[in-house]
Amino acid sequence: MKTILVATDFSGAAKNAANYAADMALAIGADLFLLNTFQVPVVYSEAPLIMNLDDMEKTAEKTLDELKDQLIRSKRQKLTIEREVRVGNFYQELKSVCDQINPYVVVMGSQGTTAAERVFFGGHTVHAMKQLEWPLITVPLTATFSEMKKICLACDFDKIKDTIPVDEIKMLVRDFNASLYVLNTGKQDKYNPEIVFETRLLKEMLAPVNPEYHFISNDNIDQSIIEFTEKNHIDLLIVLPKRYGLLEKITHSSHTKQFVLHSHVPVMSLHHQ
Repeated sequence: MKTILVATDFSGAAKNAANYAADMALAIGADLFLLNTFQVPVVYSEAPLIMNLDDMEKTAEKTLDELKDQLIRSKRQKLTIEREVRVGNFYQELKSVCDQINPYVVVMGSQGTTAAERVFFGGHTVHAMKQLEWPLITVPLTATFSEMKKICLACDFDKIKDTIPVDEIKMLVRDFNASLYVLNTGKQDKYNPEIVFETRLLKEMLAPVNPEYHFISNDNIDQSIIEFTEKNHIDLLIVLPKRYGLLEKITHSSHTKQFVLHSHVPVMSLHHQ
């Protein structure tokens, strides 16, 4: 049975991401696992620490149970949900749970409440996107899941075998019976025989899911991706953060506000194993 792990901090964006994940779970017959983590507060005596920690954990468990009940009621379908509260470093606890349950995908909202903090620019989220080995989807505050019919992979066609998790991408496309679009983000001013070879190789590897290929023709990568996803009504954008540095390009301070305020597409970070 597939399991979708939802990391939540109970913010509005996180609750929206949980609803998104629940609908995704119903679409593919998966279970949900709700995870909340918090760190021990800094105090100056042991007694208040014990009391505060106990109170915080009880409050988190109560709020997580309320979220679980809300999801079950609102979906009006059979939905198996487990939940856990952990105390400690967010990323370390998230990775520990992933090691235990081997999730199909991890789903998160933003860590903030303003528009400029959405998608994947919260500290926890961007770190997880760069480092977590499991697929991670970040859900914009306005996004809802109805179906996943169009998936887009943004990559630069360089060292295909070593950098693109082709099998995972094909599985995702098949699980949702989706169409795949491949967007080449590596602008080439001159003929490059290696890129031509890599392009042919990728086409052979992805041939079973019959993707469409498109190319970015200008230097403004983030705006080009936004325009492509909106024009083609993309449901999920896949980026490969470790190899291509795409996150670094679009999280640069000069691009952050524009990208966040205009992108309404959930983004999946996917790492080659």
